[in-house]
Amino acid sequence: MTRFKALDLAVEFYDRLSGVDAKGNLEDQLLRAGSSVALNLSEGNAKGSAKDKRHFFHVAYGSLRECQTNFRLLKIDGGSLLKMADALGACLYKLVNSQIKDSPNRR
Repeated sequence: MTRFKALDLAVEFYDRLSGVDAKGNLEDQLLRAGSSVALNLSEGNAKGSAKDKRHFFHVAYGSLRECQTNFRLLKIDGGSLLKMADALGACLYKLVNSQIKDSPNRR
């Protein structure tokens, strides 16, 4: 199976979110947005058309930005989680702006 670096990083990012000290709706929203990054990358990667792939990759990027805004609301302003979010954001940005092609077995 081919590795998908952005997805691997997104899963690791989600795993790290469980250690964030958040309560109530911010905790729920952070975990949902974090899972959305990984799930949309996975779903987008399975799509046949470049347009569909790019759409899901854009949604994943938006969900990561939502996590980063949640960090601001929680006053998290340093540490390895923010560095990981930046690295994931760079991967997603490159992915969204890459020359995505239709899958060869697209119908």
